[in-house]
Amino acid sequence: MNALHPCFWAALFGWMVAQSIKMVCSLIQTRRLDFSYMVSTGGMPSAHSAMATAMATALGLAEGFDSAIFALGTAFAIVVMFDAQSVRKAAGEQATLLNQIVDELLHEHHLSEKKLKELLGHTRLEVFMGLLTGIATALATFRYIH
Repeated sequence: MNALHPCFWAALFGWMVAQSIKMVCSLIQTRRLDFSYMVSTGGMPSAHSAMATAMATALGLAEGFDSAIFALGTAFAIVVMFDAQSVRKAAGEQATLLNQIVDELLHEHHLSEKKLKELLGHTRLEVFMGLLTGIATALATFRYIH
């Protein structure tokens, strides 16, 4: 028997699958294996959405889709997906603008050339694909672990 609940594994695997997809897509595009994708933000699919949705789905499978804990997991997943699509995306757009301002100021003044990370959030499609990844991962996890 596993020491950790299958819901934990479903969430972890959801995140790992989404991050691995990003890494494989990068490998196909660049012909270079970049393990930094395992801890990166942004991109397709949303690992935050995949993890939160995997957890909510796993809670539904374990406790029932009419349980209070499933409702809590679903509310949590909705907040995570909203945040990934809107708040973090806006922060990324602000980082892009700030980087442009710094580039322009560098020509006139001596400033740090350190850039802000711009890829923070997700498009709706990336969030939706994360949602599908999370559901599929939770179903697979419960099929093989539970």
